[in-house]
Amino acid sequence: MASRWIERTDLGQGASHEGFLRHKRFRWLKVALLLSIAAVAGYAMIDVQPRHNGGSWYGYTLGTIGALLILWLTVLGIRKRAMTRGRWSLKGWTSAHVYLGLSLIVIGTLHTGFQFGWNVHTLAYGLMMLVIASGIYGISVYATLPKQLSDNSAGFTRPQLIDAVQKLDRQLQVAAQPLGVADTGLVLISLDDDPFRGGALRRLSGSYPNCRTARALAALRQRSASTSGPQADAAEAVVKLLERKCAILARIRQQMRIRALLEVWLYVHVPVTFALIAALAAHIVSVFFYW
Repeated sequence: MASRWIERTDLGQGASHEGFLRHKRFRWLKVALLLSIAAVAGYAMIDVQPRHNGGSWYGYTLGTIGALLILWLTVLGIRKRAMTRGRWSLKGWTSAHVYLGLSLIVIGTLHTGFQFGWNVHTLAYGLMMLVIASGIYGISVYATLPKQLSDNSAGFTRPQLIDAVQKLDRQLQVAAQPLGVADTGLVLISLDDDPFRGGALRRLSGSYPNCRTARALAALRQRSASTSGPQADAAEAVVKLLERKCAILARIRQQMRIRALLEVWLYVHVPVTFALIAALAAHIVSVFFYW
């Protein structure tokens, strides 16, 4: 799965060994900083008339470096499937991918000469920045959310939580038998609840205002307060079971939300990367054949 490459390179804050951001004492951060500083120094010191632009010799130099970097960084999608050690370990490659990718902000912007318009050149620049922004998001969420996911699971896997919900449903079926028809109908509404119902936006938000179990719980709480005798005892038992079910459903949905936040960036990062390569090719062709 595409999202596993960050996990496999040990981004977690609690890792007992060096993560890829600190790989070889920030080797690739230093390389990226030197590359960026050299690009800025050249931009400041080299006199280009009438002004810096992508069509000057220095603009071509920065553009060539940027294009080669983009193509090289794209290879990580293939490289991450090969687990090796040494100089070009997956950890080292990923570290280079992150820091050299960030250096493209400087190199690509200086390549444009700060000249933008409604053309394929600005389109390529915009797509590049979108790829970088989605990558930054991916790094940030993988630095924080895995711990939240672990804390939320409380040592239980999702199959175990789903199994707990199914056991509660069986208990609810038995506990609801002494209830009246209306109250039993409320329990049936809860039994029909699907914790996975809802689209991508629902999972990302973690909000389920139409949760059938929550609705049944609220209604039965009101009814149990106005009843007495055996029916009240049965209603109270059902309410306790529904409370436990609501708690487990909330944990499952929070797990789904965190996983969605961890993976959603790839739905931008990967396709936009392909769009960037296409726009970059169009940019290069238009420069060399039509300018």
